[in-house]
Amino acid sequence: MTTFNKIYKHTRIWILLIIMILLPKWIPNRYYQNVANTALIFAILSLSLNILSGCTGLFCVGFAAFYGIGAYGASILSTRLGWPILLCLLCGGLISAAFSLLLSLPTMRLRGMYFAVATLAFGEIMYQIFVNWRDLTGGTQGIKSIPSPAWFGINFRRPENYYYILLFFAVLTIIITYNLINSRPGRAMLSIRENDIAAEAMGVDVPKYKMLAFAVSTFFAGIAGGLYSFSAHYISPESFVNAESSAILAMMVVGGIGSISGSFIGGLVLTFLPEMMRFLGNIRLVLYGLAVVVIIIFAPKGIGGAIEWIDGVLCGTIKVGQHSKPEQQEVKG
Repeated sequence: MTTFNKIYKHTRIWILLIIMILLPKWIPNRYYQNVANTALIFAILSLSLNILSGCTGLFCVGFAAFYGIGAYGASILSTRLGWPILLCLLCGGLISAAFSLLLSLPTMRLRGMYFAVATLAFGEIMYQIFVNWRDLTGGTQGIKSIPSPAWFGINFRRPENYYYILLFFAVLTIIITYNLINSRPGRAMLSIRENDIAAEAMGVDVPKYKMLAFAVSTFFAGIAGGLYSFSAHYISPESFVNAESSAILAMMVVGGIGSISGSFIGGLVLTFLPEMMRFLGNIRLVLYGLAVVVIIIFAPKGIGGAIEWIDGVLCGTIKVGQHSKPEQQEVKG
């Protein structure tokens, strides 16, 4: 291992963090700052979905429902009860996790497409609740005048300031996810992903750990929903349709199922990509879909696999021309 490899290995995380901290200084205008903020929210969502799918192999295709539950929960507590924003965010995540536990009771024995269809149906049910329970959710008019945080004399209504709140929660999500995956419950979840029957034969309580992964995943989705509501200051049911679930699922798959860094970057890339191609008009949607297909075909492990290989080369653990281990996508930071 060369001196460069050693320096890179010990400084890479800090360099990335410094770049993320300084990023608002390089963003040209408020529009792109709002795009950057949205990208961080979707990166958190992609990462939170990967806790469920990357660890247990369960695919939730109605994930935007939990995103919406967190957004509505935090917004209602803030606008109607006047609760502190941090408490509203925490409660939004807990409410979302509580709904996932209720859904888990009849669905944790389901596998594959059966579980996916069940979550798809749940997503549609929640959308109808958001639309029709007008006294609570405001119906199609949504909830308006959602306040912004104002801490330590700083007005976080400005998107360049709010960016740092989002960055804090994004880093916190990464740290908690990494430690969860490398804990005993995390290893039990990974064994379920590989072969749930074998895991059960080895004494792993499969339904229990699936429910745990589902609850943690939806908790962070609820936090992301609350962060979105305090950023946009307005929410409506159209922000939480099943099409949003498809977008989150695409971000996770393109980033790399089971890759922490990949799923996070997948959320950033697939949020920025359509905006970067906006000058192309409607054809950008075709090119966006084509880009996703190309990534999936030519990079089966997603962006996370490419990042893992590049990181290994720069750390000196992988030689140029050598591929990383051909194992099923392993959860890595």
